Amino acid sequence: MNLPKRTPSRFSSGRTRFASSSALASTALLAIAAVPAAAQTAADEDEDPAVQTTETIERSSDEIIVTGSRVARLGFDSPTPLTVISTEQIQAESPTNNLFDLVSQLPSVAGSAQLSNSRLNISSGLSGINTINLRNLGLERTLVLLDGRRTVPSTVQGFVDVNTFPQQLVSRVEVVTGGASAAYGSDAVAGVVNFVLDKRYEGLKLSGNAGITDKGDGFTYQVNAATGVPFADGRGHLLLSGQVSHQDGIFKVDRDWNFGVPNIIPNPDYTASNGLPQFIVRGPGNRNNAAPGGIINASSGGVANRLRGLYFGPGGQVLRYDYGQFPTVAQSSGITIGGSYQVDDSNSRIGLSPEEDRRNAFGRLSFDITPWATAFIEASYNWQETFFNAGPQFSTGRVLRGDNAFLIRTLGAQAAGINTVTVGTTQSDLPFRALNNQRDVQRYLGGVEGEFEIAGKAAIWDAYVQYGETNSHEQLRDIIINANYNNAIDAVFAPAGNAIGVPAGTIVCRSTLTDPTNGCVPLNILGTGVTNPAAIDYVLGDPYRDQKLKQTVVGANLSFTPFALWAGDVSLAVGAEYRKEEVSGFVPTDFQTGFQVGNYLPTFGEYDVKEAYLETVVPLGFGLIFNGAVRATDYSTSGYVTTYKLGATWQPIDDIMLRGTYSRDIRAPNLNELFQAGTSRTNTLTNAFVNPATTITFRETTTGNLDLEPEKADTYSAGVVLTPRFVPGLSASVDYFNITVEGAIGQYFAQDIFNRCNEGITRFCAAYGPDPDGVRELFFRASPFNFAEVRNEGIDFDVSYRLGLDDVFGMMNSSLVLRAVATHYLESVVDDGITEPISPLGTLSGSGPPDWLYRGSIALQTPDFGLTAVGRGVGSGRYSATRFECSTACPPSTSLARTTDDNSIDGVFYVDLNATAKIAEAMGADAEVFMHITNLFDADPIILPETGLAANSTYSDLLGRTFRFGVRLEF
Repeated sequence: MNLPKRTPSRFSSGRTRFASSSALASTALLAIAAVPAAAQTAADEDEDPAVQTTETIERSSDEIIVTGSRVARLGFDSPTPLTVISTEQIQAESPTNNLFDLVSQLPSVAGSAQLSNSRLNISSGLSGINTINLRNLGLERTLVLLDGRRTVPSTVQGFVDVNTFPQQLVSRVEVVTGGASAAYGSDAVAGVVNFVLDKRYEGLKLSGNAGITDKGDGFTYQVNAATGVPFADGRGHLLLSGQVSHQDGIFKVDRDWNFGVPNIIPNPDYTASNGLPQFIVRGPGNRNNAAPGGIINASSGGVANRLRGLYFGPGGQVLRYDYGQFPTVAQSSGITIGGSYQVDDSNSRIGLSPEEDRRNAFGRLSFDITPWATAFIEASYNWQETFFNAGPQFSTGRVLRGDNAFLIRTLGAQAAGINTVTVGTTQSDLPFRALNNQRDVQRYLGGVEGEFEIAGKAAIWDAYVQYGETNSHEQLRDIIINANYNNAIDAVFAPAGNAIGVPAGTIVCRSTLTDPTNGCVPLNILGTGVTNPAAIDYVLGDPYRDQKLKQTVVGANLSFTPFALWAGDVSLAVGAEYRKEEVSGFVPTDFQTGFQVGNYLPTFGEYDVKEAYLETVVPLGFGLIFNGAVRATDYSTSGYVTTYKLGATWQPIDDIMLRGTYSRDIRAPNLNELFQAGTSRTNTLTNAFVNPATTITFRETTTGNLDLEPEKADTYSAGVVLTPRFVPGLSASVDYFNITVEGAIGQYFAQDIFNRCNEGITRFCAAYGPDPDGVRELFFRASPFNFAEVRNEGIDFDVSYRLGLDDVFGMMNSSLVLRAVATHYLESVVDDGITEPISPLGTLSGSGPPDWLYRGSIALQTPDFGLTAVGRGVGSGRYSATRFECSTACPPSTSLARTTDDNSIDGVFYVDLNATAKIAEAMGADAEVFMHITNLFDADPIILPETGLAANSTYSDLLGRTFRFGVRLEF
């Protein structure tokens, strides 16, 4: 396979793009710094900086906008639960001074995609994004908005990267936990997260911060600037912001918690009738079927497997592997307990955190063209590059023939009579597989908004056109080219008189003897420090795909009060929107097939949607207010659908408000689910239908499905908000939620397809067979379809208390704020309609939500300094939803309930400390220094009984104790 040479530097292909984006961001920062200092609006010193259970936002002197509703109305609280995070809290409590990192700590948002877990998707293009997953229903079922409007996604799956927003100008983040499709459209199944800009900001603010872990790695820095300048006697307003940030990658796991962890192995004493568990958890353990310099897992010729357990060290040194406490089980399961478990070092050769660079620039210009109309334009540009270690070149099934030159040279007489050996290796001589993604996101918005009167009542309106574009260059680095690799390891001694004219006994590729110009370079995989660099260049490549996403939106909205009833004004909001989503791609022909992972095909497709909505708020008297909404939607791909919401609040007295909603919501299939041309991966699966269980290698291809229909969801919520007058400063809420998604779009992948077929569900058997390319043992085909019902049920708790310290300790303009939020999941079920429904609730291996997620904080705020302590955690749970824990008298073990002596996983609790202090004014600026210590006590992550990265990266802190210091200036 003749391919272009590997790119020598991971950044070389991005230098031009980096230069242009860096120049743009630098220009924005210089422009901001050049703006004269202007007067700024100071926040009320008595304002509570804590997150509020519900909050209303002033739009004008008369009207109030509440996220979760399109209606603008004074004194209206949406029946859908709403959490508001202020700028003050972001600055005081965010571990990285970043919007997303604080939002993702909310229990209702835990499970979101962030740098620590999005990096794991080697072929998906998700690496490096921060996006939100409400209710653990999936990233695709949360709608993320900027100023109440959609924004162009950063990935073909439709995910919006929060880091593309102008973070310095965000005044608050509003999290709506409940179905909101009737108000905002598709994807708002779990809720809406709206990032609201401070469009009237005046002044100049600069900030910079840097951080590092207590291990001395993971260095980061961030520089921000923003300005707001009024002109033309206040009729016009200009906003500019810019950001430059960098994060060092951590490409090796040297944390103690990742070494010698227990592992799950088959129980050697188990029989189907003796009541013992089929699996046991023992440690210290590790994988035994691969080694840095290779290990022989099987051999043929002479006595079967007589070479099994020989592994190769520095320079090809031959060593004998000790299979430890359970040698028979170890050789069949691939896991050793004790013995030589430390030979495989791949758990330390997995990346912990990606390297990332970002450059962001944003501008907004508005002008009051009439007393009732303001024209505005916005533009933003965001550039990002991510580089990450996706793990070693792992393989358990490389077959060498008995005449292999490296085998004979390394084993000597021991190789006599051998026909084949099967080698497992992590190939430490080869560079790790890497992701090197570049992405730029552009957004342009223009429109008109304003207020006028209808029948003496204020009406708020807007109309806009928006265009967004994402260009991504998704490059995989150092990926095995299957044909070249197979040729390279099939090395032999050249016979006399060979066609290529080399001396007899020279080690050459077998294929070169019959094809002298094929360029093959022999590769030795038996030992460390033995590999020819030319062979590495021959067997590895850097496949990539370029992808362009385009989003066009035209919309208009009107909120007004058409008439009044006996109990008060009836409010109405109406609007319409047209949206078009497009994807196009390019992949060089040589990169479309033949690689161990990747094998991208270019994706092309588009769809459009037309929508119109109506929402009303009707007071019914006695503190009862009705809220209803309906939306008509027409998709070019899947047709017409209607969504609606019915809700009410009842406040019989000032101290108590009851609220409840029912909504029908939808999620339409995204571009990837509809049009994906195909990607491939290779891996191994477990065949648990034999005893002891074995592993099987496979290759899998995923494609889109044009016959998909929108998911439909029914959401019920009911809650109470308490603000007792006899305890000033206390606010509490309890909300129950129940979400059922029907026709959920999902996919079966290799392991599940294999399991279902072997359980007798024959239609799954057609989805796989022997690998026609011979790369792996089996080949699987996977496509999404509407097959599942997803149910999610739980309770949210929120309590806050603010104590003014003026009268208590004589601390003027000071307060103490205590807050606790928690989510308790009662049910989480995926029902595919085929097998018994499985609840992943409490499964901490990553497949489901924990039973409990919680976060508490105590904040002392004074005019001169602030101190905040945060405690956050995850309740204990289980490892797998398909394992049944027992030690004796165990029931029969099945594929959906594998009996195991320990299926429990400990939870985790972290403490963060944040401090701010105002310093003397300098050059007319208010100056503040701040410090954040994340994971103060260096608590370990959630540990899993697995090889590789033995931790839950979704709900855990992988880096350990981290320090961050910074300064803020505001003129």
